[in-house]
Amino acid sequence: MTVMPDPLGGNGLYRLLAWLSPGFPTGAFSYSHGLEAVVESGAVRDSASLQNWISAVLTSGSGRIDADILRDAHRAALEDDIEALMLANRRGVAFRATAEMALETTAQGAAFLATCRAAWPEPFLDRWAAMLDEGGGAVCYAAGVGAATARAGLPLGLAQTGYLQAMAANLVSAGLRLGIIGQTDGQRILAALEPVIGTAVAGALRREPSQLGSATFAVELASMAHETQYSRLFRS
Repeated sequence: MTVMPDPLGGNGLYRLLAWLSPGFPTGAFSYSHGLEAVVESGAVRDSASLQNWISAVLTSGSGRIDADILRDAHRAALEDDIEALMLANRRGVAFRATAEMALETTAQGAAFLATCRAAWPEPFLDRWAAMLDEGGGAVCYAAGVGAATARAGLPLGLAQTGYLQAMAANLVSAGLRLGIIGQTDGQRILAALEPVIGTAVAGALRREPSQLGSATFAVELASMAHETQYSRLFRS
C-alpha cells in the first residue's frame, strides 16, 4: 500500500479536529458571548438577525481579536519564543471589554491548555504553562490554540479557519438552545458564514500586530447587560 505524504505534518489535522470539537472539554457550550441578552431584548430574534450578529463578532469583534492573537501565538511557538508567546497571551487576555468576555476566554484557555498537555504532551507547552503558573497568569484561549497548533505542525491559516468556524458553530448552537432557530437554519447560517470566515482569516494574515482591536459596541453592551440578567442559561 502506498502511503501518501501528509501536507499538514503528522497528525496535525486529526488534532485540530479533536481540539476544536464540541466534545473537547473547554466548556464552550456554556457561553453565548452576550447573545442571550440580545435574544431576551428581541434585538436578535430569527435566522437573519442571528447570522448578522455572528458575522459581526467574527469580523469586527472577538473573532477579529482572537484571529490576530492566534496568529501571533502561532508564530511565537514556531520560533520557540516563549517571551513572544507570553506577550501575545497577555494582549489576548487584556483586550476584553467585559468581565464575562474575560471569563469566557480565560476559563476556556485554561481548560484547553491543561487538557491538551494531558493528552498530547509537548515540552514547549509545558514550559509555557510553568511560566504562567509561576507568574499567576491567565491563559487566552486563542493563544493556547495558536501555540498548540503551531507545535503540531498545522498551517496558520488552517488553524485560524478552524478556530473561527468553531466560534461560529458555538454561537449557532446557543441560538438553537435559546429557541430562535432550528437545526436546518443553523446549518444555513454556517454555510453563509463560510466566505465571511475566509475573509476574516485573510485579513488576520495580513494585519500588523499594532492593528489589534475590535469595533462591536453592541456586543459589548449585550455582554454587560447579561452580567445582571435575571434568568440565564449561559455564563456569558
